[in-house]
Amino acid sequence: MAAAVTRRANALRIDTPDGYAVADVESGRGASAAADSPPAKRTKDDVWVAADEGEMPGNVSGDGARPLLFRTMKVKASILHPYRFLILVRLIAVVAFFGWRVKHTNHDGVWLWTTSMVADTWFALSWILNQLPKLNPIKRVPDMAALAHLYGSSGDANLPGIDVFVTTVDPVDEPILYTVNTILSILATDYPVDRYACYLSDDGGTLVHYEAMVEVASFAELWVPFCRKHCVEPRSPENYFGMKTQPCVGGNAGEFMRDHRRVRREYEEFKVRIDSLSSTIRKRSDAYNKGDGLRATWMADGTQWPGTWIEQADNHRRGQHAGIVQVILTHPSCKTQLGSPASTRNPFDFSNVDTRLPMLVYISREKRPGYNHQKKAGAMNAMLRVSALLSNAPFIINFDCDHYINNSQAFRVPMCFMLDPRDGQNTAFVQFPQRFDDVDPTDRYANHNRVFFDGTMLCLNGIQGPSYLGTGTMFRRVALYGMEPPRYRAENIKLLGMAGNKFGNSIPLVNSMPDAAVQERSITPVLVDEQLSNDLATLMTCAYDERSSWGRDVGWVYDIATEDVATGFRMHRQGWRSTYCSMEPAAFRGTAPINLTERLYQLLRWSGGSLEMFFSHSNALLAGRRMHPLQRVAYLNMSTYPIVTVFILAYNLFPVLWLFSDQLYIQRPFGTYIMYLVAVIAMVHVIGMFEVKWAGITVLDWFRNEQFYMIAATGVYPTAVLYLALKLVTGKGIYFRLTSKQTEACSNDKFADLYTVRWVPLLIPTVAVLVVNVAAVGAAIGKAATWGFFTEQAQHVVLGMMFNMCILVLLYPFALGIMGQWGKRPVILFVILVMATGAVGVLYFTLHAQYPAEVAAFVGEASLTGSSG
Repeated sequence: MAAAVTRRANALRIDTPDGYAVADVESGRGASAAADSPPAKRTKDDVWVAADEGEMPGNVSGDGARPLLFRTMKVKASILHPYRFLILVRLIAVVAFFGWRVKHTNHDGVWLWTTSMVADTWFALSWILNQLPKLNPIKRVPDMAALAHLYGSSGDANLPGIDVFVTTVDPVDEPILYTVNTILSILATDYPVDRYACYLSDDGGTLVHYEAMVEVASFAELWVPFCRKHCVEPRSPENYFGMKTQPCVGGNAGEFMRDHRRVRREYEEFKVRIDSLSSTIRKRSDAYNKGDGLRATWMADGTQWPGTWIEQADNHRRGQHAGIVQVILTHPSCKTQLGSPASTRNPFDFSNVDTRLPMLVYISREKRPGYNHQKKAGAMNAMLRVSALLSNAPFIINFDCDHYINNSQAFRVPMCFMLDPRDGQNTAFVQFPQRFDDVDPTDRYANHNRVFFDGTMLCLNGIQGPSYLGTGTMFRRVALYGMEPPRYRAENIKLLGMAGNKFGNSIPLVNSMPDAAVQERSITPVLVDEQLSNDLATLMTCAYDERSSWGRDVGWVYDIATEDVATGFRMHRQGWRSTYCSMEPAAFRGTAPINLTERLYQLLRWSGGSLEMFFSHSNALLAGRRMHPLQRVAYLNMSTYPIVTVFILAYNLFPVLWLFSDQLYIQRPFGTYIMYLVAVIAMVHVIGMFEVKWAGITVLDWFRNEQFYMIAATGVYPTAVLYLALKLVTGKGIYFRLTSKQTEACSNDKFADLYTVRWVPLLIPTVAVLVVNVAAVGAAIGKAATWGFFTEQAQHVVLGMMFNMCILVLLYPFALGIMGQWGKRPVILFVILVMATGAVGVLYFTLHAQYPAEVAAFVGEASLTGSSG
């Protein structure tokens, strides 16, 4: 591993006319040389410094037995102290603001003043909940040289075993091409091949997924050795061949280019076979069913696919199929198996390349009518149980089917945190940020979400650690089993003592658990005989979870849309820690919806699930003393943040009242009120600039986050609150649709889905806010023209118009989104807004200019009221 790292680090890229990037590599440096060499000269970091000089590279633990595997970094005092001071100043300003408002109660509109006070109080509380966990941002940096020294090329056989979980359900909404590339990247990752196994859970039970995995196993025999031979990055073929240049990290550029052309040709043929699987299966099944009146689906070997119909979508809705476990690639031997040299029949020279492939297993749990199958959480728990009997690795990594391994070192990096001698055994999971491909260059809908991943999650490192985010996460298996962390676990208490019926009625499953607690354990090959097949079938039955702790105290949590956050919360409540880790190149990358409607549905599912947490046993207020107080605050904020948006929506719709009343004020004196608002809001943005600095994001990332928060706050989040209210009243759960990754737009345009409008009721509230604020700007211009631009009332109107203009700027991406193809030309939107505001302004001036006496009387009355206030 260290040698491979050295080769990549010393590569010199040379772009050729063919689009290849060739490199000469420094040779003769092995694992020991890399580990013993002095650290490379580092550029001066103007943000982060070492938290403890005792954690510098090369140092060992207190007992001197093992090296430290990661370093802890903190924000420089010159940045952190002003950041904290500004938070304190804003807190004082907010208190002063409330004191001023109480002192100047608006008796002319008590109902409006009281409502706004309640809203502002909730705003303040929400800001405090959001800000407190950010007081101590911490970055943990893995020390790969130390890991190479501890588990170098000669010690890879001692690395712990890993089970890799991938979940999918619908081959339409989650295209199969994404899934096969994810699996191929896993099979080709840089980790001892006999130390990990890959599991695909197909919750739809579709034959097309199984046969796609058979094709993957065949193509992997070529793709994996090619990646190992030439140190290919990334190891997802679709993404690798999609790069403008493919760097060659090796000594023979000519051989690389020949191999590259052949593998690319083989991959194109592989894609054709994948794309034609559905039609192939249908034709085959039609041939077998002809004349028999059957509607069965048939495999290539002439056997019937268990319990499914040809109409896969109908079958998925009915939820009827037997449990299926198919070991597609068996566990490899522990000895290296070199490939064959180039020949007439085989043009690839793999004579110095290990050609073994890791274990690959296809799983589809049983589905029957009348059962609540618990969506993804149920599939993950079934996979957790099945893997315990087949491989039982002490560590688990889970992926969504559209996330692939972007950095081949991704499995080794989290081991730096799991195996660290200081507190590694108390680490339940390591969370990586989610990075995305194919997002539009301006990131119109904030899909990258860098403020959350690189800001909020980084801050939680300074407490108990980040929350679990559903994908790109390495777990300790015993933490998923509901075990307490070692620091709270008595030495004489063993896992079996906790069994009873907690884990269900499978004795083999319970017997496998003590081995899972040994973190140095590898994967033990097993023979799938009739007895084991029966045991696996039992673990996948629909009723296995009944009368057990699965879904509450064991495995992934049930009955909630955000099973990921709730599962991480349970671990933190038990006293476990977690770690946030970011690496370059990014460990994993995936796809994100760039269509406005799909993006909003995604946020609806997340926010609805967050609210469900607050009204469940996963409420942060109910956590025990083992949870850090600020960690509790962070989870409380995660489970209540949509509520505040009800008041944001009300504020954004308030300007509609200005269209019908010229004497309606939230607070008097209105000018002073606006100045207070400007001050406290400006301080929030200044604080945000500090977070931009230490999070390493751009101002555009921050601004896109602000924009899309306002878009969600005017439609999605209030809808989630409404859904939850209906659930509390009716007792019925909330159905959240699967986010589609399949575009319906023209495939020739990479970002065509960005300009496709899918009208749904979810868009209506934000459209209403947009219309109201456009009208309010026009009315403000009309009022100023009617009263005179230099009167006191006109100045108040201009101050109010600033609020409306800010809302329109924040809703700009939404306005472009609902314009569809016209959104490609933003100037059209600008012209429409100018014409709309101008029309409203002219209409207002025309209607009120007919009554100059009434207007003069109002101006006089308003002046007296303002002076008395």
